[in-house]
Amino acid sequence: MAEIGSGEIIYDLRKKIQQIQFDLKQLGEPISKIPELITSANLLRSNEYLLKVNDKKSELLSTYEQHTHALEELLSSVFEIQHDLQEILKEQSSMIPSPRKKQTNPKSNPKSNPKSNPKSNPKSNPKSNPKSNPKSKSKK
Repeated sequence: MAEIGSGEIIYDLRKKIQQIQFDLKQLGEPISKIPELITSANLLRSNEYLLKVNDKKSELLSTYEQHTHALEELLSSVFEIQHDLQEILKEQSSMIPSPRKKQTNPKSNPKSNPKSNPKSNPKSNPKSNPKSNPKSKSKK
C-alpha cells in the first residue's frame, strides 16, 4: 500500500515540474547571431543555450517520470482499497438475512389483526351487561 505522504510527494513533484517549465520559458529563444562576432563565437553561444535547454528538458522528463510513478502507486493503492471494500461488502451482505423472509412475516401479522377484532367485541358486551343488570335490579 502507498505511504501516507504520497500526496505530498505528488504535490512536490508537480511544483518542481512547474518550476522547470518556468525556467525553460525564461531561457527564451536561442540568441540570434550577431553579425559583428565571429562565426565560432555564435556557435559557442548557441551551444551553451542548447545545453541549458537540453538539461532542463532532461530534468523535466525525469520529474515527469517520478510524478507518473507516484501517481501509479497511488492509483494501485486506491484499487487495493476498492477491492478490500468490495470484499467487506460481500461479507456483510451475506450476514444480512434475505428480504424474502422479512416479507413473509408482515403478511402473517395482518392475519392476526382480524383475530384481535373479535376479542374487542366481547369487551363491548360486558359493558352492555352491567347496564342491563342495574335495570333488571331496579325492576325487582
